[in-house]
Amino acid sequence: METDPTIRPRRNGFANILKNVAWLMGGKGFGAVCSIAYLAILSRSLGLKDFGHFSLIFATALALVALASFQTWQTVVKFGAEPLRDKDWGRFGRLIWTCGGIDVGGAVVGCLIAATVFYGFGQMLELNPRYIDTAFWFACALLWSRMTTPNGIVRVLDRFDLAIYVEAIVPAGRLIASFVIVLVGPTVERFLFAWAFFDLLVGFLYWIVAWRLVPQAMNLRNFGFARETLRSNPDLPKFFAITYFSSTLDALYKQGPLLAVGYFLGTSAAGLYRLADQLAQGIGKLSGLLARAIFPEFAVARTTHSIEHFRKLVRQTTVMAAGGGAVVTLLAVFLGEPLLLLIGGEDYVRGAAILIPLAIGASFELASVTYEPLLYSTGHAIYPLLIRALAVGVLTVGILLLVPLGPIGVGIAVAIGLAVLWIVMSITVRQVMTALASKEATQ
Repeated sequence: METDPTIRPRRNGFANILKNVAWLMGGKGFGAVCSIAYLAILSRSLGLKDFGHFSLIFATALALVALASFQTWQTVVKFGAEPLRDKDWGRFGRLIWTCGGIDVGGAVVGCLIAATVFYGFGQMLELNPRYIDTAFWFACALLWSRMTTPNGIVRVLDRFDLAIYVEAIVPAGRLIASFVIVLVGPTVERFLFAWAFFDLLVGFLYWIVAWRLVPQAMNLRNFGFARETLRSNPDLPKFFAITYFSSTLDALYKQGPLLAVGYFLGTSAAGLYRLADQLAQGIGKLSGLLARAIFPEFAVARTTHSIEHFRKLVRQTTVMAAGGGAVVTLLAVFLGEPLLLLIGGEDYVRGAAILIPLAIGASFELASVTYEPLLYSTGHAIYPLLIRALAVGVLTVGILLLVPLGPIGVGIAVAIGLAVLWIVMSITVRQVMTALASKEATQ
């Protein structure tokens, strides 16, 4: 991998988004096939109750990652675009090392929180005591593997192709490990170990790829200049704090319902909900792919294009996302039950009723995927945070009111919360775009 040629001249914004989405979907398409296969092995070999234990441990670890980790990739993309354009490697490198240091600090704090959660409150999740130690070390592995600074470097350099190659290791590795585990004897501990190993491997490889792409920026000469980085980017602390809390709320929204099912309804219900949720999130993963491809383009387009070109790009991506949302809902309605039967067997078929509201919620999330990158790129990062806080509040009230209906009630609460998020986001974005157009017209 050479250095300067990796910084490719950008094409038309929408074309570049489509190109990056194509790369991401190619990798995720491969990952989806692998994940369906290993999910089937996992759910069938462990059985409903042990699959519930696995699901609760995994969801708790992801919630801890959200709480203690920082989405530094967004900071690298937003504040790294300018020094990268100017080939100011010193400034870019200082930003990288600052974000990397924050990632490390978050992982250390996260491990301390994990010890408190699993050893102090594991019984609240109905975890079998034999899994407590394994759950703690699994959470620590995820905390250290999911640092996002190198992801930001790859994205701001527009090298989504390399990201796909690296990330393909996780689904492929999990699938191979699943076959091996079934042969030697399936246990919750063995599956968790395999999942943790491949996450750590990919995290390590991401750092190597980032280093090879910009070695002059990641030179140790640029280490230890956090204060200078903050002085040269006065808006960085505010942006960083807002994106941290916003991404934390988003992750808690995704993992919180499963934890609520485990707490209120038990481990078996959690296993049932998890499989339905996994399919809904798998179908709706397009929203995450679009966000990763859109944000770098929006960050550049807002500073290099007129408001009319920017609005055109927003309209194009919004229409594409809305169409994807409609497809998500139709897939859940017509393919939900056959997929659950294929993957989990008869024990999981009743999860089809849970899948429908979860998929509807995923379609609302997909329809609103352009909104958050737009608000970030236009300097209104506080709005997504406030709106996500509102959605989490609606979700919490909905779960408390609807949990007597069982897991399907929790699924309905998820859909209602995401519908509220889409409505309020839509209104907010419309007002922001109108204000931007008026401001440019008066200049």
